[in-house]
Amino acid sequence: MPKGRGASGSKPQRCPQIVAKSGPPPPVCALCRRAPPRPETPIESSCLLDNDGMRRAPADDPSLPDVGEDENRGCWSARCAMRFVGELAALCAAGIVGVWVLYPLTVAALARVRRRTSPPGSATPGHPSPMVSVIIATRDDADAVRDRIQDCLRAMDGVAQFEVVIAIDRSAAPIDGDSLRIAPSVSVVLGDAPGGKSPTINAAVRAARGDLLVFTDSRQRFEPGAIAKLATAFGDPRVGAASGRLELGAGTSRSVVGRYWSYERWLRRCEAALHSCVGTTGAIWALRRTLWHPLPARLILDDVYAPMRVVLAGHRVVFVDDARAFDTRRAEPKKEYQRKVRTLTGVLQLCAWLPQLLVPGRNPIWTQFIFHKLLRLLTPYWLIGILALPVVWFLRLLESQPHLATIPMVGVTALATMTKSRVGRAAREIARWGIMLQAAVVVAVVNGVRRRWDVWRPL
Repeated sequence: MPKGRGASGSKPQRCPQIVAKSGPPPPVCALCRRAPPRPETPIESSCLLDNDGMRRAPADDPSLPDVGEDENRGCWSARCAMRFVGELAALCAAGIVGVWVLYPLTVAALARVRRRTSPPGSATPGHPSPMVSVIIATRDDADAVRDRIQDCLRAMDGVAQFEVVIAIDRSAAPIDGDSLRIAPSVSVVLGDAPGGKSPTINAAVRAARGDLLVFTDSRQRFEPGAIAKLATAFGDPRVGAASGRLELGAGTSRSVVGRYWSYERWLRRCEAALHSCVGTTGAIWALRRTLWHPLPARLILDDVYAPMRVVLAGHRVVFVDDARAFDTRRAEPKKEYQRKVRTLTGVLQLCAWLPQLLVPGRNPIWTQFIFHKLLRLLTPYWLIGILALPVVWFLRLLESQPHLATIPMVGVTALATMTKSRVGRAAREIARWGIMLQAAVVVAVVNGVRRRWDVWRPL
């Protein structure tokens, strides 16, 4: 078959991808990216298409080699794959930047404007100080619970009327309730069947007499006056729930987990200034008794479920930065992994059990919920999409330069050497925590798809 002729023998067509230009830079074929061999040669003669769409060298230009059908398709497939992977990586990078950078910065800017333009809510004049009931649902031993009760009593500065209600998980080892009644304001109840955190909290709230319910755990400690500062937020009738501030231990605050928690706390503060924060801190948060609804059994995130019901009812969930609690536990990778799996699985459970959160007109903080809770679950998949680009690019490069196959081995050796230095150890620690947290996201998504909600475990 003569060059420049298609399979049917008809006259070849001009390449539609070519843009005819004169002068520098030299024109190229947009499909094969080849420049003509001679600048003075008209571009029309440098690349032709047969009727079957294959690239052929023109018959009058033997300097351009004929491109066979297999090579043509292979070149086109490889370029399409690289372009697809590149566009996919760009979209994944945009998702990460949007969720983790642009959204927080936008919320922070809007919150700053709102603080300047909107006056804070005023307290109801003549409103008496509410009675406060501190709710502790626990399965810990008697000594740990007794220490926690004493800490709560010391934190009651500025609270005129209060009580501490201890609810013992029915599924845990039995505890002598009389040994926990160390003050007249302390009461002890047994959690509802079949056990678990939600039935235990329900039993405690039924026994409580206060107008304001303060929820906490047995492993944290309150700053003196923290409860009174938390109760002050309810002077605004628009406020239905309030979250305090949890401080991690000294050994944890400077770790990867501690820095992430500082970022999370800042974002919740900004969201609360804008309207409401998405959920509360389980170690210290409060709720109006009139807005309480019994928690369903097997609920994972009581400190998000109940506050979000408050938001759906038309009230606000605020963040009280001065009401502080301190965590006495040190962050350990295994426990943090279990905690992240549990909390992220709980987010998907909320979507299944409280579907109103997914309706823009029904949820006043729909945008915050989507960006803060749901889109974050795509982070590990976005990272995989970004990492696919250098992998595909390197494999493509190996086809033409096989000697570069030694680069990964050299990189592994260099990383092993770097881990002995201080910077290398810090990078290894960040990588370990990052991989662990992203693995927790993947496991949580699997739990949500399978509707496996039995992930609550004591830490």
